[in-house]
Amino acid sequence: MIFNLFKKKNSNRAIVDRQYAILTSSARIPFFYSDMDVPDTVMGRFEMLSLVMILFFRRTSGSGQSGKELAQEIIDAFFQDIDHSIRELGVGDQSVPKRMKKFAGMFYGRVQSYGQALQANDGAALAQALRRNIHPDMSEAPSMEGLAAWALRTEKRLAAFSDDDIARGALQMPLPGQEDLQ
Repeated sequence: MIFNLFKKKNSNRAIVDRQYAILTSSARIPFFYSDMDVPDTVMGRFEMLSLVMILFFRRTSGSGQSGKELAQEIIDAFFQDIDHSIRELGVGDQSVPKRMKKFAGMFYGRVQSYGQALQANDGAALAQALRRNIHPDMSEAPSMEGLAAWALRTEKRLAAFSDDDIARGALQMPLPGQEDLQ
């Protein structure tokens, strides 16, 4: 019986890899960095990937068991990717767990603050949370209203995907600035 658990994970590997690639490529769309005031830095990319992941998890939280299992495997891949990135940046093995704990805390803090604003459909609160996290050291930071509007429209768009689409790893993020064209 326990071997069935491993078999299922292995059969999901292609789906997880495909969905994770879709999500990460969505977070890397140059428009976010050139036109939506997200800095093209390691932390800026973490922030965008976090936002995309949060939108994905909010959609999968209401899906069937296979969607929830996929979401868990995606979160595992996300944190493995962060671990790998930290190591590539030259952080020593002794410091990685401490940094991972910090990134996990940052991510789950964003899950809560962005989730509350998204749940309330409150663009101003979402923009404020995005501004605070994406530009923490800037007193005159950009408003982040465009990114907040994209996130709100994206959440509505993701609701239209079926649970079958999620289970197949076919959830697509709309392109920023072109949400109504797709």
